[in-house]
Amino acid sequence: MNVNVIGLGYIGLPTSIVFAKHGIKVRGIDTKQDVVDRLNGGQIHIEEAGLEELFQQVLQDEMFQAATQPGKADAFIIAVPTPNRNDEFRSCDDRYVVSALEAILPILEPGNLVVVESTIAPRTMEDIVQPMIEKAGFRVGEDIFLAHCPERVLPGNIMHEMIYNPRIIGGMTEACTEKAAELYGRFVKGELIRAKAGEAELSKLMENTFRDVNIALANELAKIGQELDINPLKVIEMANMHPRVNLHQPGPGVGGHCLAVDPYFVIAAAPKVSPLIQTARAINTSMPEYVVQNVRNLMSDKSNKRVTLFGLTYKGNIDDVRESPAMEIKEMLEQEFDVRIFEPHVTNMNMTGEEACEDSSLIVVLSDHDEFRNIPKSFTDNMSQAVVFDTKNVVSTVAKDVKYFNYGSLYEAKYEQNKVTV
Repeated sequence: MNVNVIGLGYIGLPTSIVFAKHGIKVRGIDTKQDVVDRLNGGQIHIEEAGLEELFQQVLQDEMFQAATQPGKADAFIIAVPTPNRNDEFRSCDDRYVVSALEAILPILEPGNLVVVESTIAPRTMEDIVQPMIEKAGFRVGEDIFLAHCPERVLPGNIMHEMIYNPRIIGGMTEACTEKAAELYGRFVKGELIRAKAGEAELSKLMENTFRDVNIALANELAKIGQELDINPLKVIEMANMHPRVNLHQPGPGVGGHCLAVDPYFVIAAAPKVSPLIQTARAINTSMPEYVVQNVRNLMSDKSNKRVTLFGLTYKGNIDDVRESPAMEIKEMLEQEFDVRIFEPHVTNMNMTGEEACEDSSLIVVLSDHDEFRNIPKSFTDNMSQAVVFDTKNVVSTVAKDVKYFNYGSLYEAKYEQNKVTV
């Protein structure tokens, strides 16, 4: 069996490698020639645990090849980005999905399966994808089998979750669903959940929207705790002891190409009946400014205006800065402070922790990398003033002379401000 995977990013490349590992010949398609050349030369361009080893194996076994143009195959999987449009509700920009379809239409043959893995707006399969295929002269469910099978994986654990998580198989017809289930059954060990395409679209969006709303509640609680002089992290810990409560953790904002993007697809599809989702988005997008304001407060009594940021990725132990609130925080702080960066997971940032902290007055932790759990004394010894503001609640140990704040203790800063010295 031969499969084309269109798009070799954070989802498309792991998808390609997993299919190839399970005996399916894969042609991976990317419009960037440098990405294609690097992959064919044995170099992956993304950081993901376990991916490198599997990639080298399937490349050696000649089960994977990268190219800029699709070729004839039994199945085509579209895994291209779907960013937000710059319109009122930041709706789904489906142009890359449309371009991928246009690229494969001339080579489609009866019996082929077309799967859209990209996260898409509700009704995209019915209103856009199916009409394009039918306009080319095919009958969906008879000549061409069409399904939406959204990925449901966590960056940093993709290679495991792609195999063991339940997988939604949303076909345009029952025959389409079964055809797609047969393909994904080659490697998925979790449950194959058969559904209609529209149900699959909205289910994926609501998975991420639920988390966005939950995080918004936690972020609002962080602000309430600071206002009322109450430790919100302790409140969350105690509330979560209730068997039916699962509050998430507050942070510097919400990032990545899922949680910070997908809720807008729902909002744009039904703006009049989505006020809760819109409010959650507003709360989460307010957090970078909230972090910056607290940095201003912590720096107000310091003559040295150097601030060190720990991490720019939107989550820990990955190299992905897409939609990262840390990037927005960085840009705002650079307007007022001398900003240095310690980011061990982004390849073009080579400053060491010691270098980034030298003569700094404040460390702001913005990513929950494992490297940040213990901040060594060698980092803080040469700081102008040793203060840490941990927005991710990730730091477990610091030197005794370091003043440490997280959202649980941030309210104390207004009382401790004159004591923050080393």
